[in-house]
Amino acid sequence: MSINSAMLAGVSGLVANSSALAAISDNIANVNTTAYKRNQVNFANMVTSQSVAGRYSAGGVQGITRQFVSQQGLIQSSASSTDLAIAGDGFFIGAEKGAGLTAADSRLFTRSGSFHVDSDGFLINDAGLYLQGWPAQADGTFNVSPSDLNAMASINVKNLGAAVQQTTEVGLSANLDKTQALSAAAGSLGSAGPPVVPAVPATYNGATTASMADYANNPTGGTKPDFTVDMNVIDSAGGTHKFTMAFLKSSANPNEWHAEIYAVPASDVTVAAGKPPGQVAQGLVKFTQNGAIDLANSTLFGAAGSAPTIALGSSTAAGTPRWATAQGIAANSVDFDLTKLTQYADSSTVNSVNSNGASVGAVVGVEVSDDGIVSAIFDNSQVRQIAKIGIATFPNSDGLKAVSGNAYMSSLQAGQMVIKEAGLGGAGKVSPSSLESSTVDLSSEFTGLISTQKAYSASSKIITTADQMLDELINIIR
Repeated sequence: MSINSAMLAGVSGLVANSSALAAISDNIANVNTTAYKRNQVNFANMVTSQSVAGRYSAGGVQGITRQFVSQQGLIQSSASSTDLAIAGDGFFIGAEKGAGLTAADSRLFTRSGSFHVDSDGFLINDAGLYLQGWPAQADGTFNVSPSDLNAMASINVKNLGAAVQQTTEVGLSANLDKTQALSAAAGSLGSAGPPVVPAVPATYNGATTASMADYANNPTGGTKPDFTVDMNVIDSAGGTHKFTMAFLKSSANPNEWHAEIYAVPASDVTVAAGKPPGQVAQGLVKFTQNGAIDLANSTLFGAAGSAPTIALGSSTAAGTPRWATAQGIAANSVDFDLTKLTQYADSSTVNSVNSNGASVGAVVGVEVSDDGIVSAIFDNSQVRQIAKIGIATFPNSDGLKAVSGNAYMSSLQAGQMVIKEAGLGGAGKVSPSSLESSTVDLSSEFTGLISTQKAYSASSKIITTADQMLDELINIIR
């Protein structure tokens, strides 16, 4: 009967508009939910078979839910360095536990990047999902796999141990006074060195005794330098060692200085027999007439023109100079940048000494680059790369299955997942210290709320009218 179909059509209208009201309610409730994607119920008519000519059977309406997962939300800045947003296509990959992940553990996909460091050091978002990434390899690279979720692990920024960096470079900016008066030790010294070394050294001899290294150990048994520069060298275990570069103006040439590099204390370094204790380099440093250093003719690091490098063998090495056996540390090779060492008619002074070494440090912060590399910042100014965030992409992200926690599961409708590096292959870039806002527009939702209410009332009126008509039909027999 057409009246029955009309009543059922009204019921379908109530059901469809109830679904629309539920979707609108969800949207309004999540207006401030990070990276929330709005849902919408669209209506489609239902047509029943019109088997009897001249009679119409109402089919009603059905509600079809559509989720706008692919819609980009506005990216807003955040005060936390671990808050992340994706600018473009893709999802963060999350797991429901941090350690001990297996292939059987589910992985979820989310754009909610409100991550923070939990008590175990893992990056976890407000929904309890642990951020996944490719761990950094020993050589600093990442084993990137486009489809293997098991190649990824929960990112941990605390269980890293301490950070140590050997000193490999030292930059020196200083001036040696060209007007420096000759000391008594250099008064009778030529470039080749003195022919005789007195018992109580009054003249400089850098090769055997009365050296500036000797003076550092025993002022009565060595030559006092005109100027010294102290520098620190960090060893393989994070220990700090003091080295001194000492200068003594030469009497042979107004543009040359005798120079030495030695350890303080001398016991830190073992040298060859006949060498002053702790001395790792000795020779001449020469300057041009314009006051710039003449490295091509300087012999501090060996033959004229040798690279400005000192090599300290490991504490177990046979060669010299080397770290003392008691140190138990690896070899160091230190390159010196002396291009800013000058000889001007001004007082001898040190402007700066810069080295790249770092002693033992602990993690004090986390930073993420726009290509998804997560790095730990240590209190010794070292930065260590930990992992690289992978971005999961789908051919039809609107087809993903929504789950609680503002996350999604893969589905047949979404298509085959591909894991990409941030910013490559169509994947979005990671925006650090940012969060993606909800895509809900309150003005649109409130407008839809009004129209849905009216449609619901109209559908209920259909039922009321059909009920009255049935009453009339029933009352015919009275």
